[in-house]
Amino acid sequence: MRHVSLRGLDVSRIGLGTMAMSGYYLDPDSSEAESIRTIQRAVELGVTHIDTAEIYGPYANEELVGRALSGRRDEVVVATKFGLVSHSGAGPGTLDSSPANVRAAVEGSLRRLGTDRIDLYYQHRVDPNTPIEDTIGAVAELVAEGKVLHLGLSEAGPETIRRAHAVHPISALQTEYSLWTRDPEAELLPLLRELGIGFVPYSPLGHGFLTGTIRSPEELRDDDWRKTNPRFTEGNFEKNLRIVDEVQAVASAVEASPAQVALAWLLAQGDDIAPIPGTKRVSRVEENTAADGIALSAEQTQRLNDLAPASGERHEEAQMAVIDR
Repeated sequence: MRHVSLRGLDVSRIGLGTMAMSGYYLDPDSSEAESIRTIQRAVELGVTHIDTAEIYGPYANEELVGRALSGRRDEVVVATKFGLVSHSGAGPGTLDSSPANVRAAVEGSLRRLGTDRIDLYYQHRVDPNTPIEDTIGAVAELVAEGKVLHLGLSEAGPETIRRAHAVHPISALQTEYSLWTRDPEAELLPLLRELGIGFVPYSPLGHGFLTGTIRSPEELRDDDWRKTNPRFTEGNFEKNLRIVDEVQAVASAVEASPAQVALAWLLAQGDDIAPIPGTKRVSRVEENTAADGIALSAEQTQRLNDLAPASGERHEEAQMAVIDR
């Protein structure tokens, strides 16, 4: 597995997002044991970048990651996030990046992960009630104490990124980016490259859409959260299949899976990009990591570059409301 640098933080250029292991994508056949095997198999395959968050579960996902990495902690970069859980009483789902909450959050994450430091610590969502300077200042204190090694932001807009970076160097921005979410190309990627900040795309497979395994909204269970995602709803779903069809055509030409082609395209966008495809299956992590060895031709890359944008917002209204833009 090749590696990239996120402002000095060395990571495998394909990581593993673990959110799906704690109930976010319904799979009655999955298990905690399978999730742990998936994390351990990823490490065996050269993945050194494992991404979690205190809100996943909540809390359960960090505990799972901690158990899976027991005895192998020094082999990986562990990334987690704060700011979507208020530890002053409001609880999960409440934006809180106040300095006091940052300190409470890090202690809980360290305990659940069974570690003495967090390699990459993200603000999960920008808190409009706390100046970003105060939040980053609090995390910078944790860096001085050795509890955090690198700082990150998730779904932060250009102004917030500049203000945060002026307080303490930001190593990575995590935002959705894929063949059906090209928004970062306009402002974010140029800004990150200007400032020397690495980019960690989440949902690089479009919440599973780009794998080509879902051909109709009816294939999703009624309680699957994607049922309410605008891009999976009737009308938009059918329009977005054209993206999958193009990815499948390229995949056939290079004898790869659509997921591998979608990841290979993303990797071709720069040597400062480290996507974290999520899964809770050993077979899927094997498939995803193999994308590191796929090289698309200039013509194939351009064919994918020319795809029209996806139809529909990337999140429902309530989720879009907490994204800093």
